[in-house]
Amino acid sequence: LAWAVVVLSMAVPSLAQEIAEPRSGTKFAAKDGDASLLGVGLRKKSIVKVYAVGLYVADSALSGTLKGKAGTPELYQELLKGDFKKKIVMKFVRDVSTDQIRGGFRDSLKGAGEKSEVWIGYFSDIRSGQECVIAWTPGVGLETQVGGLKNPPLNDKVLASAVFGIWLGDKPIQEDIKRDLVARGGELTK
Repeated sequence: LAWAVVVLSMAVPSLAQEIAEPRSGTKFAAKDGDASLLGVGLRKKSIVKVYAVGLYVADSALSGTLKGKAGTPELYQELLKGDFKKKIVMKFVRDVSTDQIRGGFRDSLKGAGEKSEVWIGYFSDIRSGQECVIAWTPGVGLETQVGGLKNPPLNDKVLASAVFGIWLGDKPIQEDIKRDLVARGGELTK
């Protein structure tokens, strides 16, 4: 019995580690398979909270390509163009109409090519509490899941860079999101 208690007490901390986005209280798992949460942010439109967002990056990239780049412009460039697993998770805290979400993405993806319209078309009305997951998987492409519905992947690196650039590019949707999504970089890219 004592042995079982010791084993269980060692397993509990690793099972439920979560990181909360502080302004919304929205929680994200610190780990997602072989990826770690690099940071969390909050998208606001005017003063209205729209969604909390988290960025997951492959542990192999954090200890490899991204190692020692925390706080540098090179970190952002690698996050946009690097061919490793990465994922944006958007957790909505209010309802957003099809026109609102598509319009926002369309503004951010001007000049990103014809496949951007296909990708934008994956989005429709989103209700508070729903998630959107946008992932790049090498060899597969840009995978997009909206409200639990998986869409066909788009294997287009230029589009993927533009999509991740919405939050991490030279002109992000919000400067504080860009900074917040890499907040754990110093700790994870040592």
